[in-house]
Amino acid sequence: MTTHPALSPDGVAVVTGAASGIGLAAAQRFARLGMKVCLADLGGDPLERAAESVALEAPDGAAAVRAVPTDVSVLADVERLRDVAYAALGDVTVLMNNAATAGAGRPWENPERWRRLLDVNLFGPIHGVQAFVPRMLASGRDGLIVNTGSKQGITTPPGDPAYNVSKAGVKVLTEQLAFELRNVPGCKLAAHLLIPGFTHTGMTSRGGAKPDAAWTPEQVVDFLLASIARGDFYVLCPDNSVTRDMDERRMQWAIDDVILNRPALSRWHPDFAAAFEAFLRAPRAPRA
Repeated sequence: MTTHPALSPDGVAVVTGAASGIGLAAAQRFARLGMKVCLADLGGDPLERAAESVALEAPDGAAAVRAVPTDVSVLADVERLRDVAYAALGDVTVLMNNAATAGAGRPWENPERWRRLLDVNLFGPIHGVQAFVPRMLASGRDGLIVNTGSKQGITTPPGDPAYNVSKAGVKVLTEQLAFELRNVPGCKLAAHLLIPGFTHTGMTSRGGAKPDAAWTPEQVVDFLLASIARGDFYVLCPDNSVTRDMDERRMQWAIDDVILNRPALSRWHPDFAAAFEAFLRAPRAPRA
């Protein structure tokens, strides 16, 4: 597998939501690649333990790792994260906006929880982009920005509408960022949208054992790096029960709701249940 030049040992990776799950797995992997790593998450023992585990993976140990308590919903916190990373470790070549939370109820419920979720899940990546991109561009170095989205931001299933709204926003943000970056003359900075499948993390497991259907965070990071090496923008991860073909069909059905003027979320509408199941089973034409 070809390694992207931004993942070089003289680079710095900044990862938000790094105290656990995909963020921690990514931080550990970046350290094993020889990069310096700055972990950001809410302050406390989990962040400190995560930093210690990353230091064990880093060739230069604790000297190559920083843990910065950060509330990504606060722009000033993210700007401080940037300043610490550059001052303590050097040029940032990888920014992974990964911090997220879930659970806010129906659209007319829990306005404060809705606000907090959107502030973390959507404004967190926005703040990361606004704080880091100008300086990453100014360096002239190869760089990567990875924003963690979700399949729920594309197919928008019932159950957690605030989370779906936030991740739909992350998708659009990352697409627009990629467009803008590729139109900056001489730019060596690229954006990628990570779209995990069912992954066993603290947010999804609630302390239980890993289900057979779920991937581990390490598998997601493996897939991410392989996809970046191929130049993929959309890093659409399968898992142990959902194939890429199944994901593509679900996403196609979702956009066809608009094109065919079906009821919203028709995949979960009783009048369309049989049609959806038939669509999943139908042979597909070969791709050109």
